[in-house]
Amino acid sequence: MSETVFTYAAPALKFGTGASAEIGHDLLGHGARRVLLVTDPGVAATGAPARIAEQVTARGLEVTTYDGVHVEPTDESMAHAIAFARDAGPFDAILAVGGGSAIDTAKAVNLLTTNPGELMDYVNAPVGKAQAPVNRLLPLVAVPTTTGTGSESTTICVLDVLSLHVKTGISHPALRPTMAVVDPALTMGQPTMVTAAAGMDILCHALESWTAKWFADFDAKTPEQRVPYCGANPIADLWSEKAMSLLATSFRAAVADGSDVVAREQMALAATFAGLGFGNAGVHIPHANAYPVAGRVRDYRPEGYSQDEAMVPHGMAVTLTAPEAFRFTYEASPERHLAAARLLDPTLGSSATGPDVLPDVLATLMRDIGIPNGLAEVGYGEGDVDDLVDGALKQQRLLATAPREVHAEDLAAIFRSSMQHW
Repeated sequence: MSETVFTYAAPALKFGTGASAEIGHDLLGHGARRVLLVTDPGVAATGAPARIAEQVTARGLEVTTYDGVHVEPTDESMAHAIAFARDAGPFDAILAVGGGSAIDTAKAVNLLTTNPGELMDYVNAPVGKAQAPVNRLLPLVAVPTTTGTGSESTTICVLDVLSLHVKTGISHPALRPTMAVVDPALTMGQPTMVTAAAGMDILCHALESWTAKWFADFDAKTPEQRVPYCGANPIADLWSEKAMSLLATSFRAAVADGSDVVAREQMALAATFAGLGFGNAGVHIPHANAYPVAGRVRDYRPEGYSQDEAMVPHGMAVTLTAPEAFRFTYEASPERHLAAARLLDPTLGSSATGPDVLPDVLATLMRDIGIPNGLAEVGYGEGDVDDLVDGALKQQRLLATAPREVHAEDLAAIFRSSMQHW
């Protein structure tokens, strides 16, 4: 039997300039008295977490700050944060201020300070044991300072398992933040490449959920089998479509001028909308490929990020195989791929058709905003393809949402064709 049910869930949302000043009031509404604020050193240096902490304490709450989040979290960095929280706790609520790294780390801290076991007990199979939490988590308020990850809306936290050289995640509805507070003013200081990479993450969230396998094309599930990623559906489509429309008018402007207030606000809206869409429909091939691309980097150091260690930022890693991934998925739904291309590039005429249209739109945008020209530019070559395929195949939770069945040889072809895009 085919599926007849789709699901939709989202956190409470507060959006707008100045929204972050009201968090103390919101936390009191959840009965909080002792709060753990989770952030990273770069965001802490902007002063925003300290300001938010002061505004929260002014409401009579006690705030303890952990500012040791590792950008692109690892199992080791998350374990460090969890140990800090266990020693400093107990807490009544958790407040994440930062990009996806801070919010994802806060999700892991929330899970492991309220439930027994260790990280690998909850990491998605086949990498981990994929256990479900048995105890209720604390209220989590997520405050994004970058426009991209959507983690403030989703049930997922992503991490690198260092010993396996693989990026994976934990996925469960209990991880979804209780509230997302999106204050566009907090994103004004993003470096150019952070804006570009995080913005491409928005785009791929929207585009992958828009092109995901339709919910009714899955086999019927029992209630116990339902997962957060249920496939493309009518409600998620609304969010994804609007996110792409916003990106068409704001993305290049936000990268070109970081002080463009209107463009920043539109990007924050796009990130929020895309998160509300993909957090239910799911993502597929580009995100599955991104995990090994980011997890097995050797010496690439992108401008605008810490130069202390090699990294391929998540949004960049997602983007690097996206044009070829959507060339591969085109035949599953040509009309959806072409509609997406026209949303992202309203100048396209109705005569533009075929599998190259959307990849060309993506490659042009990547070139315009300074994203690297394929995997070769971040240090990968033909000899890495088998290793990258192996890492992507471990992301079956994501690949199951692809609109076409994906085999190892398909992924290999996508990786090979993604070495250079123009």
